[in-house]
Amino acid sequence: MYIFGYGSLINNHSRQLTGQTGKAIPAVIQGLQRYWGKVDGSYKIAPLVARIGEGHCNGVLVVVDDISLQEFDRREKGYHRVRVNLDSIVCVSDECILEEGETVWVYVKDKTEVPCKHQPIVQTYVDTVLAGCLSISESFAKTFVETTHGWHHPLENDRHNPKYGNLAGVLDEHLYTIDRLIEQVRLPLK
Repeated sequence: MYIFGYGSLINNHSRQLTGQTGKAIPAVIQGLQRYWGKVDGSYKIAPLVARIGEGHCNGVLVVVDDISLQEFDRREKGYHRVRVNLDSIVCVSDECILEEGETVWVYVKDKTEVPCKHQPIVQTYVDTVLAGCLSISESFAKTFVETTHGWHHPLENDRHNPKYGNLAGVLDEHLYTIDRLIEQVRLPLK
């Protein structure tokens, strides 16, 4: 069984803070759209959310067992888990071999609320996600930026006082590339 990670779960180091997973396999899901949004009042930041519908979303497929799936269900509180139609998955690498009857889950929100100054997008969350993308390729990170909606919402630069609890795997050499990528979508930094 797999989960499809489209945000911080792309980052191996962040993912390992929750549960053991197999190797991350880059993929795209057709009919899944990623947004910056709010999940519920317990989050102090605006994480990434996805809705079933138009568009496409890149991320990673990771193998999980039943115990790890329960751990990820706890991590992704405020979302609900839905099964992905295998026909909607496009593999980005030759490593992806999904067999008929395979189960792939994704965490989604039916309605998304926009980030605000009380629950903003935070730079350390952006850094964690894009460091994960960069571990695949710069092109993968660029696709992530281009296919994510809501970059114009409030962003707080918290690099010197991180607010994101699963910050992991971000190297100093990532920061220039991350800043350059988000500049292309005119993300206002405070």
